[in-house]
Amino acid sequence: MIILANKNILEFKNMDDLKKKSAVETGDKDIIFSKSIKAGKRIYYLDVKKNRKDEMFLAITESKKMLVGSGDDVQVNFEKHKIFLYREDFAKFTEGLQQVINYINREQGEYSRENQEEKNEGEETKKTEEFDISF
Repeated sequence: MIILANKNILEFKNMDDLKKKSAVETGDKDIIFSKSIKAGKRIYYLDVKKNRKDEMFLAITESKKMLVGSGDDVQVNFEKHKIFLYREDFAKFTEGLQQVINYINREQGEYSRENQEEKNEGEETKKTEEFDISF
């Protein structure tokens, strides 16, 4: 079973406050194991937790930092999305995820920072050439 939690927008000064508040709100006090993955403006948290039956499950959280307001009235918000993945679904989820990743890599090539930078530079060159006005 996979459960998608509703999108929440929360206000906090830092990620530690966010994780503490989230744990209190959801009743998940004990994180048994955790791995965070920083990816640009997003952070992904992979948290192993236990349910009431003492069974472990995976909580995957995407957290995106957002600045709201302007000047001295800027507030830091974190928009977050959660997926709860249970042990009986790991094999099917992993297989499906790998199939999707393989499809994207076949259609668009494997992602690398170097390839993306070259692509972005090529697009900038095209834009410049398209709008080049000679006198």
